[in-house]
Amino acid sequence: MTVKERYEEAKMRYSKIGVDTEKAISELSKIKLSMHCWQGDDVIGFDQKGPLTGGIQTTGNYPYKATTPEELMADIDKTLSLVPGKHKINLHASYAIFEDGEWADRDALEPKHFKKWAEFAKERGLGIDFNPTYFSHPKSDNGTLSAADEDVRKFWIRHGQACLKISEYLASETGQVCMMNIWIPDGLKDVPGDRKAPRERLKASLDEILATPYDKNKVAVAVESKVFGIGAESYTVGSHEFYMNYAAKNNVMCLIDTGHFHPTENVADKLSSMLLFYDKMALHVSRPVRWDSDHVVIFNDDARDLAQEIVRNGADRFYIGMDYFDASINRISAWTNGMRNFLKALLYAELQPMEKFTELQNAQNFTELMSLTEQIKMLPVGDVWNYYCEKNGVALEEDWFEDCMEYEKNVLSKRA
Repeated sequence: MTVKERYEEAKMRYSKIGVDTEKAISELSKIKLSMHCWQGDDVIGFDQKGPLTGGIQTTGNYPYKATTPEELMADIDKTLSLVPGKHKINLHASYAIFEDGEWADRDALEPKHFKKWAEFAKERGLGIDFNPTYFSHPKSDNGTLSAADEDVRKFWIRHGQACLKISEYLASETGQVCMMNIWIPDGLKDVPGDRKAPRERLKASLDEILATPYDKNKVAVAVESKVFGIGAESYTVGSHEFYMNYAAKNNVMCLIDTGHFHPTENVADKLSSMLLFYDKMALHVSRPVRWDSDHVVIFNDDARDLAQEIVRNGADRFYIGMDYFDASINRISAWTNGMRNFLKALLYAELQPMEKFTELQNAQNFTELMSLTEQIKMLPVGDVWNYYCEKNGVALEEDWFEDCMEYEKNVLSKRA
């Protein structure tokens, strides 16, 4: 059978439970994932070339990582050729591109240092999201926006202000809203003597950054929480409670990273509660095998639960960024697997009879609700997925990996 024939059979089977596969595909095509540039080079970036700090670690020594902007862009191109739909790219400030002999510290970064990224995105019809980089820098060892050292704190405030201007520039160039996400690694390894003062300094720093004029129609600011970090196991300044309240009071978004909570927490369950108080939310989608291990996203229950909550609450209310990095496997494969898998999860969610589920729950008919939920798991979502891939001109599920390995053989293996 052809892909189209298999799809027509799947379409008929879904219609029997009241699901319109054409509508599901149409809704999925509207969702943009933000592809994180840092999978391609193990979070190294181009500005410092120093060791990773801030509790960020990549493990593995698979060859062929990108070491230049040109290599990273080529790898992004290859990955996006394997992922259906039109998406965005997500940059950290540490991926500034300097001309020969040029360099600027992070508090002096300008839009011109991201001009090549803007051109790259415009040529491909991509949006760009942006992140200030508060790690892997000589001035980040003893705190950033919460630092007790006033000079250090002011340096990082200037960095955040510079990033607002860069984000506005990227939005203007691409014609798409730039989501700028603020995350800092500040915290303490052992029991703190004072929990309050660092948070007071963080609040004051954020206030000063956000006092910088910027076009709120072009830049959507988010703040990202974390339970704890490597080297900051006992105290994280930017906790979930801190940022959730700060975001609500200051009319910015609270970003939920699926790896930043305790392993037994159901992150999907948080979304509907928070959306009662926020117009929009931002997400970083990861896979925490053991807490924040940033494994490649797979098509598992956690991904499906998260996707279902996104769809149920309105996908247009979310900025969805991917955030994982694995140096033990082919990086193009890691990118492609993670993005395709979360798109599969979103398609799976779009193919659910949501109204029927609600009706059964309201009627307290939990017997049929459970039975229908389990029945759906055996429906041919893979045939709908392959049809979606074919419609978008990308490789089918059984074909893309061979294409990825050809790229490794013909392009990656020739890198120094």
